[in-house]
Amino acid sequence: MFSRDTWSEIIEALTANWFRTILTAFGVLWGIFILVILLAAGKGLENGVKQGFGGMATNSMFMWAQTPSKPYKGLPKGRRYNFKTGDVAAIRENVPNLRFISPRNQSGGFGGTNNVVRGLKTGAYNIYGDYPEMIQQDPMDITSGRFINYSDINENRKVAVIGEGVRKEMYDPGEEVIGSYIKASGVNFMVIGTYKKKGNNSGNAEEAQKQIYVPFTSFSQAFNMGDRVGWMSITANDGASITELKSEIFDVIKSRHSIHPEDERAIGNFDLFEEFSKINGLFIALKAVAYFVGILVLLSGIIGISNIMLIVVKERTNEIGVRRALGATPWAIRGQILLESIFLTIVSGMAGIALATGVIALINFQLQGVDTSDMMFANPSVDLGVIFIALSILIISGLIAGLIPAQNAIKVKPVDALRTE
Repeated sequence: MFSRDTWSEIIEALTANWFRTILTAFGVLWGIFILVILLAAGKGLENGVKQGFGGMATNSMFMWAQTPSKPYKGLPKGRRYNFKTGDVAAIRENVPNLRFISPRNQSGGFGGTNNVVRGLKTGAYNIYGDYPEMIQQDPMDITSGRFINYSDINENRKVAVIGEGVRKEMYDPGEEVIGSYIKASGVNFMVIGTYKKKGNNSGNAEEAQKQIYVPFTSFSQAFNMGDRVGWMSITANDGASITELKSEIFDVIKSRHSIHPEDERAIGNFDLFEEFSKINGLFIALKAVAYFVGILVLLSGIIGISNIMLIVVKERTNEIGVRRALGATPWAIRGQILLESIFLTIVSGMAGIALATGVIALINFQLQGVDTSDMMFANPSVDLGVIFIALSILIISGLIAGLIPAQNAIKVKPVDALRTE
């Protein structure tokens, strides 16, 4: 229950020596400030790294054919083989919990020989033969027109979606792109859309904007690929792990291509989910380190408050003796000291939270309008859960800081206290 007299005594006790109180409170303020700033910085780093994935379906893996390292069924090791379009249907039929299975073929390459011509302009670009699902596995913003659809696939349409980097290099400013034609490796494709990739794509932002997407079937027909598949992008359903499913996928491929079941080198793969999980584990560790360092710094402030409260109790020995002589119970004395300690801790801690919030807001203000796609840091912040945790730490810290002084206070005998000068 609120008591005006109690709070008047608390304010009077804490303001009796302003300089000492401020120095004591600064330790807690600085500790909680460091804790919040470290957590916000960790979140900013996490946002920046995850932004680099550009919204990619992280529960995915990419796989491609390599050379078998073991002979099997009369076939030698070191032979070459290729994935086939039939492998896609076989994987879909035999492996559950797969959301997307996208076969892909590729030609050309950034920095290679010029493979795209438009009028007098030429350029070297990656050309991908894809299915419509690829835009959900590797998201991109369609800046004009549209992406590939199943009508394009079924009718073998020679259409293309080009990156903004291709558009800038192959077209004049203001020139209409949709409906125009480009010649890729000697084959004409009509441009039906332009895109801009999200994220920094592991530092290859420039290359990511200089790619061309055409229907898988058109690519196979135009470039004489037959039923060959260069590689596959496979995404598991939500709630399933592609890392756990990939052994089943490999078993299907090994069975269809007469590869030894124990051959670990015949199929190359990159497990994006596994790498993403490692990154998540790293940020969990960083958060734990932030809490550890912040709490250690906060602990030094708590020790300071505890020491000052011991001095305050010593200075108020006479007052405590008078209160005990007038009938104050040990719990009343203990509660008074604990309340002063908690009050000082919470006030200084909230000031630290407010200061940290101001610094975070200033950083975010500075980042406004800045392109952070190539940065490893974006939107540093803390959620309400962190604030509640900080408040809990402050309350517990205040109790700990006041516990020893409170115990010392109730040990003072009224007669002995009244004798003190």
